Amino acid sequence: MGIAEEIMIFEEKLNELVRKYEQYFLGLEKREPLKLLEEVDKTARKYVGTTIVNTMVKFKYNSLVARLQSYKQYWNRINRQIEEGRYSRDKFRMGMHQHNQELGNGGSASPANSDIDGVFAQYIEARKACNLGTEGINPESLKSTLLNQKESLRHKHNCSNIEFRVVIEDGKPKIKARPKT
Repeated sequence: MGIAEEIMIFEEKLNELVRKYEQYFLGLEKREPLKLLEEVDKTARKYVGTTIVNTMVKFKYNSLVARLQSYKQYWNRINRQIEEGRYSRDKFRMGMHQHNQELGNGGSASPANSDIDGVFAQYIEARKACNLGTEGINPESLKSTLLNQKESLRHKHNCSNIEFRVVIEDGKPKIKARPKT
């Protein structure tokens, strides 16, 4: 296998690593993809001392190494925020945990709130899939809006529970509600 083919594989693995980290930060993956990170790091270091003659391949390799370094700084920053409890997803969960304790649930999340957590994560993921920004979306305000809608829709439809789901219509994600039997 030549250098060009290995660099193509390096790019594919880097893209996979980026996806795995995004899933980890969304809470869809339980563990940080450290094994894949180590593998990609090893590939990045493979050609450090080697002279790559083809300028296109050399440029591609250097671009991928720079991209990896940039992502690693970003991931380290997000991991620090998670550890310190300043990451927005964790803030949202901590706020719900405190709210549940105030209600006397002993800190365990109620199914309704965990459903809303899932809807929020799906909504953010759908916005990213549609290439829409996610900065400025406040998890607490979305949660309170959905809880208010849930109560009013339960009374309106005379049902015990309302189910929320994320759908994409006309290239934009929307949260739909329906009575749950």
